Amino acid sequence: MGSEIGQDNERPVHRVWVDEFMLAACQVTNVEYASFLDATGTDTPPFWHDPNFNHPQQPVVAVSWFDAGKYCEWLSCASGRHFRLPTEAEWERAARSGIENRSFPWGDAPPESLPDYERRWKNGPEPVARYAPPNAFGLYDICENVHEWCSDWYQSDYYAASPERNPPGPETGQRRASRGGSWRHHIKVTRCAARSSIPPEFHYADYGFRVACTP
Repeated sequence: MGSEIGQDNERPVHRVWVDEFMLAACQVTNVEYASFLDATGTDTPPFWHDPNFNHPQQPVVAVSWFDAGKYCEWLSCASGRHFRLPTEAEWERAARSGIENRSFPWGDAPPESLPDYERRWKNGPEPVARYAPPNAFGLYDICENVHEWCSDWYQSDYYAASPERNPPGPETGQRRASRGGSWRHHIKVTRCAARSSIPPEFHYADYGFRVACTP
């Protein structure tokens, strides 16, 4: 976990073990989130009616970390399974898809080398699973499309003290960790090890999430 070529918060590179878990193949979509809104009477997030963001198969955006957690709680109650946000360690393990010491899910070639890179993501995220093939674990749009909330509090130097097995993140903090790239940035696809964070109450148009499940 981590990278020697990235930012300081990605160091030191260290070995991590994570127990078995499942991660959704796609980011949570507007149509999936609509079921949660209808069932719970929750207010719609910002940009819900914006044509750049309201295609049924686009990832839902502008949900806070708290909103994402409430969705997981609702889905758990509705399904009888334990859904939650992934930890940073789980997310990075899934993004790497078995390829160690490579920058991206596909290897080390830069994102700019991907087909049609310059023509994608003009005004918002793409509908999920529509353009690029999945990684080796069957995950679509990992490292791209929208930033994805993780369960961890964020701490820039956490890697120096994190436990080797199932690191949960710091006990407290002011920002929640997120992973993956975003349609809004100049560099739209991140490295597997790249870390980001914002306060958990923020509603940004380039933030979404995907759910994890404990078997």
